[in-house]
Amino acid sequence: MALPIINSVASWILKKRIHQIELFLKYPNEVQEELLLNLIRTAEKTQIGEQYHFESIKSYHTFAERIPVSTYEDLEPFIEQTRKGEQNIFWPNPIKWFAKSSGTTNAKSKFIPVSSDALENCHYKAAKDLLSLYLNNNEDSQLFTGKSLRLGGSKQLYADNNTFFGDLSAILIENMPMWAEFSSTPSNKVSLMNDWETKLGAIVNETRYENVTSLAGVPSWMMVLLNKVLEETGKESLLEVWPNAEVYFHGGVSFDPYREQYKKIFPSSGFQYYEIYNASEGFFAIQDLNNSNDLLLMLDYGIFYEFIPMDSYGTPEQKVIRLSEVELNKNYAIVITTNAGLWRYQIGDTVRFTSLNPYRIRVTGRTKHHINVFGEELIIENSDNAIARACQVTNTEVIDYTVAPVFMQGKEKGAHEWIIEFRKNPDDVDLFNRVLDETLQTLNSDYEAKRHNNMTLNPPVVNVARPNLFYDWLKDQDKLGGQNKIPRLSNQRHYVEQLKALQFSYK
Repeated sequence: MALPIINSVASWILKKRIHQIELFLKYPNEVQEELLLNLIRTAEKTQIGEQYHFESIKSYHTFAERIPVSTYEDLEPFIEQTRKGEQNIFWPNPIKWFAKSSGTTNAKSKFIPVSSDALENCHYKAAKDLLSLYLNNNEDSQLFTGKSLRLGGSKQLYADNNTFFGDLSAILIENMPMWAEFSSTPSNKVSLMNDWETKLGAIVNETRYENVTSLAGVPSWMMVLLNKVLEETGKESLLEVWPNAEVYFHGGVSFDPYREQYKKIFPSSGFQYYEIYNASEGFFAIQDLNNSNDLLLMLDYGIFYEFIPMDSYGTPEQKVIRLSEVELNKNYAIVITTNAGLWRYQIGDTVRFTSLNPYRIRVTGRTKHHINVFGEELIIENSDNAIARACQVTNTEVIDYTVAPVFMQGKEKGAHEWIIEFRKNPDDVDLFNRVLDETLQTLNSDYEAKRHNNMTLNPPVVNVARPNLFYDWLKDQDKLGGQNKIPRLSNQRHYVEQLKALQFSYK
């Protein structure tokens, strides 16, 4: 079948899904309520279902009263039982896939259960929805006349007691439907290479002569790959390498610090950027409009959502609310119940709602990735936006950064210490620092109050990192490539001290 015909047929099939999406847009709370009851009915005969008497749960209120909010540590014993081959513990259908994730703060690995239901009705359904929404907004798209350059994790799957674990991306590739594999590059063999640096060269060799029409991956690592492509091809622009490239689907970290860098290597006003919000635990939200920073919360993926207002998070007054109770522009921690058997599970992310009809969100950070040593409540959304503004004013680019508190000592006031690696160092670091500080004050009233007349916080301390400092740190941590991320904000100095020690010692 000729490629233009494939493009037309695929577009027609994907656009049919738009009508189903319109259903949960019209009846969001009803769809979520029905979904929750279906999850409960499905899991009645599991060990968890019998422990909490799922058969008698007929409403959200009973569900919320009976089942506690949980963390990974709470669920770990049940997950370990399943990894050893026991089944029907928290989900009735056999679970043999586990997404291994250590995140950015915890050296101990987590093994997130991935059921066949979650693969089919969440992750793959979301991939199709992403294309459906994009095509619905871009009638003239020629997406399927070429291939999607995907950049996933760097770990193959490992067998253990007849179960398998590895990066979520490896699990998705292993189970990928034929239509997705046919339209993707590089090959599965290259995508699953273990050694990041070897894999990088192999991806360049496989993809440089392909007709790439879209790209998908984490912005920080994708930028490393794309700079390698430019270096190997000797081109100034990626549109010289892939003239039909039209969209980059990105997620995993905020795009704001990288946006201007991507615009330089894709120098076309028509090139699109679409954000997604997914994790090992599920696929949650998709940008549904061109040129938007808001993500549509997807409500029919087998995930029931609850939220903890961050102003009461971790306190005796903490409360958990459902979707129908959220308010605009408040920061919430997400709690999910899923079709992989995660019951009222805190994923560690925070979001705020930018629209209630439909429900649209922005990811603001992590529950553990903020700085609140002095009552300043600094979140990643603040620091990313401030970095982007300081880059704009000083005409520079940031590769990566991390921030930690400088604790008060005696009469010395506190501060925030930044380690920033620039692609192009600012001519005036003091100006960069001043814009950074002033922008944070405009974005965050708590930070502004603590900075007023240096009342509690002195001005930020900005350290300019040597080239490749963050790359070398990740390499030392065996976290090169894929979904690994630099910890942006921390209430402790652990990461900053490691990086400072590496600043001059790495060979």
